[in-house]
Amino acid sequence: MREKKKHEFLTEVELEFMSKLWTLGEATVRDVLDKLPNERGLAYTSAATILRILEQKEFVTSRKEGKSHVYQPALAKQAYQARSLKDLSTKLFDDAPASLVARLVNDDSLTEEALSQIRELVDKRLKNDID
Repeated sequence: MREKKKHEFLTEVELEFMSKLWTLGEATVRDVLDKLPNERGLAYTSAATILRILEQKEFVTSRKEGKSHVYQPALAKQAYQARSLKDLSTKLFDDAPASLVARLVNDDSLTEEALSQIRELVDKRLKNDID
C-alpha cells in the first residue's frame, strides 16, 4: 500500500493564506489578516497558527524581524498549481489529461475568447515541441 504524503496539498484555509502570500511575496501575520475580507473575522492567534502550520508543512519559511515573523512562500504558485492539476487528473480523470481538458472546454460558461486563448496556448506548445 502506497504511503500518502501528508503535507502535499493545502486545506481550503491554507490555500487562502498561501494565495495572499503569493500575491504579497512576503508578509507578517497582520499583513495577511489585512488582506482577508473583514467578514472573515479570523483572530490574530488563529492566523498565526495557520502560518505556523504552513511552515511545518514546508509551504512557507519565516524570519524574525523585531517581534514579528515575516513569512515567504517556499513553493511557487505555478509549482503548486501543477501538483494539484496532476493530482486532479490522476484521481478524477483516470490519469488522462485530455479528459480534463475536454471537460474544461465543454463547459458552456466558457467564452469564445477563453476558448481562443486555450487554442493559442495549445498551438504554441505544439510549435515548441516541434522546433
